[in-house]
Amino acid sequence: MLNLSPLFFTAVDDESCMHEELELTPEQRAWIAGAQTEVRNCLRTGIPRVLRENGYVDDVPQPRFFTQGSWAYKTLNSPAQRPQQADLDDGCYLPLSFVSQTKRPSTATTVFFAAAEEALRPLVNEKRWTLVTDKPTCIRIVIASYAHIDIPLYAIPDEEFAMLAKASMERYGYDSFMEAAIKAERDAWTALPSDQVLLAHRECNWMASDPRPVKEWFLGEVEAKGEQFRRVVRYLKAFRDWKWSSGGPASILLMAAAAPLFEKRDRRDDLALLDVVAALPTRLRSGVNNPIEGSESLTDRLGNAGVEEAAKAFEEFEKMLRGAIDANSSSQACIWMRGEFGPRFPNDPDRVKVVSVAATIAAAPATAGPSELIGRTKAG
Repeated sequence: MLNLSPLFFTAVDDESCMHEELELTPEQRAWIAGAQTEVRNCLRTGIPRVLRENGYVDDVPQPRFFTQGSWAYKTLNSPAQRPQQADLDDGCYLPLSFVSQTKRPSTATTVFFAAAEEALRPLVNEKRWTLVTDKPTCIRIVIASYAHIDIPLYAIPDEEFAMLAKASMERYGYDSFMEAAIKAERDAWTALPSDQVLLAHRECNWMASDPRPVKEWFLGEVEAKGEQFRRVVRYLKAFRDWKWSSGGPASILLMAAAAPLFEKRDRRDDLALLDVVAALPTRLRSGVNNPIEGSESLTDRLGNAGVEEAAKAFEEFEKMLRGAIDANSSSQACIWMRGEFGPRFPNDPDRVKVVSVAATIAAAPATAGPSELIGRTKAG
């Protein structure tokens, strides 16, 4: 049998692996982070200015921002093919007085979207970015061929938001303002009133929607199961992105479906992935619900045809992955894996290890032990 795990993940600094190939380059991450800062600064001053210019006489506090989605979960993969793009989800929170005074005003969402879009236009034009305004639940800014920033708009009562911001900034004495701002954002995120977080929707006005529980659920799963679980989720997303240039099962669906199927395999990411992929078709066909809201079906979003297409794709994936692990030829195993993942899976058969059946069985389940080292180290 073959151990393909070194080609999935390695901690040796001078050896490539698919996990490393899934990462954005440092330059790409810096570009996205820089664009995020510019967008935040633009909205921070621009939304109050635009609202005042359009006759809103009350004081409008500067919005605050909370990063969510795959960037926050640390499951963001670089795009596998066009037209895919890396997505940074950055929620914009504004304590509008008319939102707190009237439970769900039908005009407030229109005003919020219009003010944010008008505030962003000068920056977007200057940077030659693209402003997308037809997404029902967010504003999208395409900042590069490989990346965009999505800005969902949220509202909570102004009094509570102002109290949270003030308390968070005054509670800590930091030498660095940036350090204080990061801590304040984290505290405010945790303390937001969960029953009053409203998402602006272009068609449905306001929707009760709090992104924190899903993030907390996933990070809790990683804490309980280990970093290998996060990597397996990224491999599932990498397979999806190679098989579907657009569409396919959503990331939240893959996360929710994989969580109960995962078992840690000691230093064997290939086997941990195989465990999940082998059981995934049945789980998809039986239906997967939101781990936070059990009444919400995640598979219903795909529809029956989409679920069956995904189930069959993962059945074929299991055959190829199992065949690669059971193969006699490491070169053939690499060819099969590159067929499932594309060129981001290394074509390096010399690093594939031959192992016994007994060693494979012994790899799981692993006994509890020290946390895995995160990051890459020098060989030697």
